[in-house]
Amino acid sequence: MSLDLDSPSTTNRDWIFPSQSFNLPRTPARRFSSPYPRTTSFQNSLSHPPSNSTPPAVPRTLRRRISHRHRIVEREGSVDAVTDGKSNDFAVQSGECPSSGNKTTSVDKKFTSFFRRFTVSRQAACIIAILVTCFTCLVHKNFSLHNQVNDLQDELSKLNIRLRRCNISDSIDIIDSLSEHNVSGASLKNTALILSFMMLSLPLAFIKYMGYISYIRRPSDSNTEELSLNKQLAYRVDVFLSFHPYAKPLTLLVATLLLICLGGLALFGVTDDSIADCLWLSWTYVADSGNHTNSEGIGPRLVSVSVSFGGMLIFAMMLGLVSDAISEKFDSLRKGRSEVVEQNHTLILGWSDKLGSLLNQLAIANESLGGGTVVVMAERDKEEMELDIAKMEFDFRGTSVICRSGSPLILADLKKVSVSKARAIVVLAEDGNADQSDARALRTVLSLTGVKEGLRGHLVVELGDLDNEVLVKLVGGDLVETVVAHDVIGRLMIQCARQPGLAQIWEDILGFENCEFYIKKWPQLHGMQFEEVLISFPDAIPCGIKVASSGGKIILNPDDSYVLQEGDEVLVIAEDDDSYAPAALPMVKEASLMHIVRPTRKPQKILLTGWRRDIDDMIVVLDAFLAHGSELWMFNEVSEKEREKKLTDGGLDISRLANIILVNREGNAVIRRHLESLPLESFDSILILADESVEDSAIQADSRSLATLLLIRDIQAKRLPYRESMVSKIHGGSSSQGSWREEMQQASDKSVIISEILDPRTKNLLSMSKISDYVLSNELVSMALAMVAEDRQINDVLEELFAEEGNEMQIRGAALYLCDSEELSFYEVLLRARQRREIVIGYRLANADKAVINPPAKTERRKWSVKDVFVVIADKE
Repeated sequence: MSLDLDSPSTTNRDWIFPSQSFNLPRTPARRFSSPYPRTTSFQNSLSHPPSNSTPPAVPRTLRRRISHRHRIVEREGSVDAVTDGKSNDFAVQSGECPSSGNKTTSVDKKFTSFFRRFTVSRQAACIIAILVTCFTCLVHKNFSLHNQVNDLQDELSKLNIRLRRCNISDSIDIIDSLSEHNVSGASLKNTALILSFMMLSLPLAFIKYMGYISYIRRPSDSNTEELSLNKQLAYRVDVFLSFHPYAKPLTLLVATLLLICLGGLALFGVTDDSIADCLWLSWTYVADSGNHTNSEGIGPRLVSVSVSFGGMLIFAMMLGLVSDAISEKFDSLRKGRSEVVEQNHTLILGWSDKLGSLLNQLAIANESLGGGTVVVMAERDKEEMELDIAKMEFDFRGTSVICRSGSPLILADLKKVSVSKARAIVVLAEDGNADQSDARALRTVLSLTGVKEGLRGHLVVELGDLDNEVLVKLVGGDLVETVVAHDVIGRLMIQCARQPGLAQIWEDILGFENCEFYIKKWPQLHGMQFEEVLISFPDAIPCGIKVASSGGKIILNPDDSYVLQEGDEVLVIAEDDDSYAPAALPMVKEASLMHIVRPTRKPQKILLTGWRRDIDDMIVVLDAFLAHGSELWMFNEVSEKEREKKLTDGGLDISRLANIILVNREGNAVIRRHLESLPLESFDSILILADESVEDSAIQADSRSLATLLLIRDIQAKRLPYRESMVSKIHGGSSSQGSWREEMQQASDKSVIISEILDPRTKNLLSMSKISDYVLSNELVSMALAMVAEDRQINDVLEELFAEEGNEMQIRGAALYLCDSEELSFYEVLLRARQRREIVIGYRLANADKAVINPPAKTERRKWSVKDVFVVIADKE
């Protein structure tokens, strides 16, 4: 079989054995023997002959037989599909039709069945013939391709021999160049290996050298001490790692790069790979220590194990660094060291018992705005502060309270809470000594004034001693508003002692739950007299004017003829800052002139139990309020000589007291026999102060005040004239709980007892027993701080209301303004009170327990009783 490259490709083998095309000799077709003459092939029998072909001649005898068969089929109807050309051809070729003669029906049926069997067997034979032919072709092609492959291999071997003969000289040159390249590569690899070992041993040599230099330079004199170079180097490294925030990650990165470079050089020296492949392989060993298992040979294995070990150390260092960074971040968040990014928030510096009430009042004040943000910073743990705030039983009303741990004396901590962007800063006084607390408040104010960005809001500083107020205002300047807690409580106690029921009025006005003071400008009221302004607000009660021409001075209870000028603002008592607006003047009946006689002040007898540091200021205020000839009894454990010394050191000159006479008694207010030595039934008012010795603990101070209150009430009840009649009503001489409380209430009607209460929980006990008109000092001070924090102008109003001169809150009997059962509207009562230059802000009915401030429906008329009382703002008598 010869190789013919020009022969066309065959189509019968390419899909089985793809190869080049060769012309193969054709084998003669296998013939099948048959008793019938061969006419056409199987394929031609399955297709119609062409139109131009001539059919073969058929004998006459056969045509008669076929026509006779057609007549039998048509007559019997048993054969219907043997009349086509294909059946005719098979019938002509078979030649087995019966001879002519007489034919019966049975013979015809046998002929038909035989013809059918012959047709089926002929088709099967054709299919088998085709399959055998295909198999034979495939076997033949397989052997032919095998022979072609052998021929091609022989040709390829001959060509290789010729190629080797032609390039034998070039091969020798290539071998020489390869040998030279191998020699130079081996020297380069040795150099890389040596360099890696030198770089690895260089730090050890440097350390040894530094130790040697330090040993040589050591002074001979043992008295002089000089640091070695090793210690100096360690110190420099320590400073670098401590001072720079990214020193540790940077050091770890440098160590990783050095390890990769050293490992790459070492691998380049012990393997046949390129330097780039060795560096990449070194990085894989550092990143995954399991990759060195594929190394082969002693040198590559030693290097790979070393690099993998260094990678494990670096990974451990990186893991520790990341873990420390995450732990430090979470610890910073937990301890409240993160920065507060807020604006127009209220900042509270410090922690005290007043914080709960202060947060409650701020939450109520911000309710109309949908809530606000209050930031608390104190020298306490953040988690403890949040836990204590969560225990406070009140609704924050949408206000968010954020706690941070820090010192207000450190500028960095102040910047952490965005002090420059706060709209108000409240500095709380610490529990304990008043002088120490005020000194710390002064340092806090100094720190706040040193903020470089400046302060957007104002400062509200709580002080413990009135004498330190001047110094704080001197340091803070116009930014500071001070609230002296003891002074406010002392003045409130004195006012409430003179006018029972005033404590509840102050709670309603100072707190944000009911009505409070608001100052706002109303241009539509310019040119109106104050008398008309009084009845211009259906939902508020005007009580003062902020005069723009006087530098913003607030005038309480001005004259009716005062005309509002441009820039003036109106001070009102309203439920909220957006709950009131001026309206058209209502039709109010002109107030009839009524001769109102101002009651004359009578001498009073007042008892002070306990001792506090500002008691000298309380004595001065009482001397201004009380009538001439009044007596002030002082009962405490301080000796008389030491008492006079403390009063003198406080700046009180007893000889200058014009209206009161001091009576000193020494004793313990919680011992019954000491109290029984006093004429308790003769006092008009009794003030129970939180004693200075226990004022650091609110619970102890309240327990002492409550015990003193109960003892005084019990002694008074036994000394009252109706005691005999009350005892006769009790069966068997035994007293029940109801009779005891009834006696206490009867005693409270005869005299007024004002108790200074520090803990809000004690307030509930006194309010349920109704045996004392109390003053909740911490809550009232918190209310005042919150009100001044929301609007610093209110502090001027409170200072005038608490001062010895000017206007104050008073409770007046209805008989001063109207007759019994007289029908008047609230506006008519208001205008009638203007005859005495008083502003009526509320009333309390005779059968009511609580006063109504800023009443609604001011134009509706109703009948009043002379037993009703009115709350007014009037000049001090």
